[in-house]
Amino acid sequence: MSNMCFLEFQYHISKRRNISRKPSRQFSSRDRQSSGLEPAFQPDENEMKQVFDMIDKDKDGKISQEEYKAMLKVLGKDDLMQAVPKIFKAVDLKRDGFIDFKEFMEYHKKGGGVKLMDLLAAFRVFDLNGDGKICAKDVQGVLRGLGEGCSQEDCQRMVRAVDIDGDGVVKMNDFMNMMTRGMKHV
Repeated sequence: MSNMCFLEFQYHISKRRNISRKPSRQFSSRDRQSSGLEPAFQPDENEMKQVFDMIDKDKDGKISQEEYKAMLKVLGKDDLMQAVPKIFKAVDLKRDGFIDFKEFMEYHKKGGGVKLMDLLAAFRVFDLNGDGKICAKDVQGVLRGLGEGCSQEDCQRMVRAVDIDGDGVVKMNDFMNMMTRGMKHV
């Protein structure tokens, strides 16, 4: 449990929204296997800072167990509340009871970085109906669930910025290009 990364937490948003949803058929069974040989990317520090800041609600530069539990609650993972002390024991290297940004980055760099399976899980978070496409309405729904306000026009702009072929939706290829832009392949 202590090895669960933030992208895995994001995946649980989709499970909360639609527990009975079947995995998308666009991914092969090989994609679903975690062989350890899958490509990995080092997380972008600027993007990770944004994620960290989203969790650090009081903006004191560190994540408390209460803030972490609040994130779990938003993600519908109340069942993980009891595991928080174990997670903090694994991540809190200074043993001060908090996770600072340096510890947050070190934790997410462990294991070779962000794996392909993490990116697939993150895509599924936004693909609310499991059709293999992310539309502006999907983006807006996820952001609202995370407590972030975003207008429909802003969400449409986000989709257009990522949409490579101009069809008005983000498909897996578009998503992979966006998520790995600026990341180093390891």
